[in-house]
Amino acid sequence: MQNSVFKALAHPARRQILALLRKGPHLAGDLAAEFDSSWPTMSRHLAVLKDAELVTAERQGNQILYRVNTSVLEDTASALLSLMGKDNGDDDLKEAAE
Repeated sequence: MQNSVFKALAHPARRQILALLRKGPHLAGDLAAEFDSSWPTMSRHLAVLKDAELVTAERQGNQILYRVNTSVLEDTASALLSLMGKDNGDDDLKEAAE
């Protein structure tokens, strides 16, 4: 499991962004409007999430549409469950945590 995923999930604002994206795709400006942070701060949060592959970004003209990458979230959840011993003996999950 990549440390970048855990680093990205460590910040509460990034977890809030993911919670919003779980409801459906959002434009960058619409996401930024949900927070009191400056645009550069929001842009950095989105970049960290994108670098960790937790979100995908699709340019639509002069706007960017963000979507949550559920497969990475599922892999992360599986790795955490494996670390907790809740993987039912699945060796693939143990390897993902390493």
